[in-house]
Amino acid sequence: MSDKVLLDLLATFHSARVLVFGDVMLDRFIYGSVERISPEAPIPVMSVERTLDMLGGAANVARNVATLGGSALLVGVVGEDAAAEALRAQLAAIPTIHAGLICDASRPTTCKTRHVADRQQILRSDVESKAPLNDAVAQQVLAQYRSMLAAADAIIVSDYAKGVLTDAVTAAAINAARAAGKSVLVDPKSRSFAKYRGASVLTPNRHELEVACGHECLSDEQVVAGARALLGPAQCDVMVVTRGKAGMSIVRRDGNAEHIRTVAKEVYDVSGAGDTVVATMGLSLAHGADIAHAAQLANAAAGVVVGKYGTASVTAGEVIARLGLAEEGQLSSKHFSLDSVQQLVTRWREMGLRIAFTNGCFDLLHPGHVSLLNQAKKSADRLVVGLNSDLSVRRLKGPERPVQGEVARATVLASLKAVDAVVIFGEDTPLELIDALAPDVLVKGADYTVETVVGAELVQRRGGKVLLAELLPAHSTSNTIARMSAARKA
Repeated sequence: MSDKVLLDLLATFHSARVLVFGDVMLDRFIYGSVERISPEAPIPVMSVERTLDMLGGAANVARNVATLGGSALLVGVVGEDAAAEALRAQLAAIPTIHAGLICDASRPTTCKTRHVADRQQILRSDVESKAPLNDAVAQQVLAQYRSMLAAADAIIVSDYAKGVLTDAVTAAAINAARAAGKSVLVDPKSRSFAKYRGASVLTPNRHELEVACGHECLSDEQVVAGARALLGPAQCDVMVVTRGKAGMSIVRRDGNAEHIRTVAKEVYDVSGAGDTVVATMGLSLAHGADIAHAAQLANAAAGVVVGKYGTASVTAGEVIARLGLAEEGQLSSKHFSLDSVQQLVTRWREMGLRIAFTNGCFDLLHPGHVSLLNQAKKSADRLVVGLNSDLSVRRLKGPERPVQGEVARATVLASLKAVDAVVIFGEDTPLELIDALAPDVLVKGADYTVETVVGAELVQRRGGKVLLAELLPAHSTSNTIARMSAARKA
């Protein structure tokens, strides 16, 4: 399967809307160090240095949908507590997640707290209730779900067995989605997959498959046998089994099966890897992608996320970089993640080459953009372009932008002779990127002053210079979009 097919699929994520329904939770990480054993008991004493809250469970699935460039609709249940407030704050910071959370004061917000000392997890404590929702709350949740269903292109049911997805609620959600003609992906936790009867795709990991089918599933043949035994009773179309270092297996109801080997280089933490897989597949199926293509892309995304610490998410730029590196380990594309482009810049510097950097949204590329890029390239030997991710553009310019997704914008930029590498970044400014790459020349348009260019002081302090490129008059993406909008209304 060519990387181009997968890149084309990734480009569709920009316009995809996925409804995520299930167990939302807060993942809390407490970081510190251990230097002694307690005199009170034979346990380590951890000196706490910092605490980090992250979205977990179904909320992390929604986060992955957003960071991959899509829009997420999220339905779940929280308590009336501080953890719920922290979770809502995390969600509010992501403009492409639209949350419809139901409050149930009788139960706590699920919160998993991990104590990590010197990169080693030494303890996890959970605050949760696994009791099934009472009937009144269940009806509120389903009402919220149905109100969002029409706006979604695909549905993800994220079951962490925390009581929200009862048999009745799960059946009602799947039936409503299928009646509306929507694909339904389920990340299952139940011992019986019959609970998910009628789903389009089930995405269990190997252990979950073993529990459900009742036998070991180590080899390809064992995985296929276990999946086939369950697909019939569950009346599901296909099962995609995630198998850690062994990759993934796709098993269809008609008996056909195929296996995809992992692309992970290093594995630091598998927390949230299943969330990344199901989010990627949900976005893929939102526009009717073939299940094999969806699984291949999800495998690449999982290969990125397991190389991160904590409950991580993955961006489209990181997946592009992974695909670009897939063929014989060569850098076959101009699209790179920060890690990859740092290696590239190091190599260029070893060759005695000077590096220029510029950045922007580059939505609807116009002659003004091309002129700026050409001037930037002439100022040095190599030009790296920092490109705002879709999520970053939406924070800066509003929910209607960008007109083109980050994959499309990166592809257009990479086709230009002046551009040597494109790095997609998710922050509002490129300061971290500039700090990491340490360009010799920082380029922005002459509508800025040196004092207002982000990163100018940093570059100059390191001996670099700032170039203000001449502007071509009457060229503006915002004006172009305004004219298009006015023409449509006329």
